[in-house]
Amino acid sequence: MTQMIIQIDFNSSEAIYMQLCNQIIMGIATSKLQEGDPLPSVRQMADTIGINMHTVNKAYAVLKQEGFIQLDRRRGAVVAIDVNRIKAMEGLKEQLLVLLAQSRCKGITREEVHTLVDEIFDEYK
Repeated sequence: MTQMIIQIDFNSSEAIYMQLCNQIIMGIATSKLQEGDPLPSVRQMADTIGINMHTVNKAYAVLKQEGFIQLDRRRGAVVAIDVNRIKAMEGLKEQLLVLLAQSRCKGITREEVHTLVDEIFDEYK
């Protein structure tokens, strides 16, 4: 995790634990974090970014539940992607249904969405 810097926006309406989750997921997607990489201990992470240990615990629990990390008593939190494509596709579809409905209400076209998705995917190469 040393190659990745976590930045928390304390003024954001997004919960701090979700910001932490999302930044770790982005780190995995952009290959800053690799399969098998250890994450800092809960205490280290909390001290480094200046948040409560319970918040880090919650983030790690969510990441474990969603299949991005494994928690081990001896090794701590480790990047370990649980590839359940069917479950992942179902979750993605649920999220996209709402996002695309919002986009359509705001006049964003199919072509604009496709262009945006392509741009985002290109960042992950």
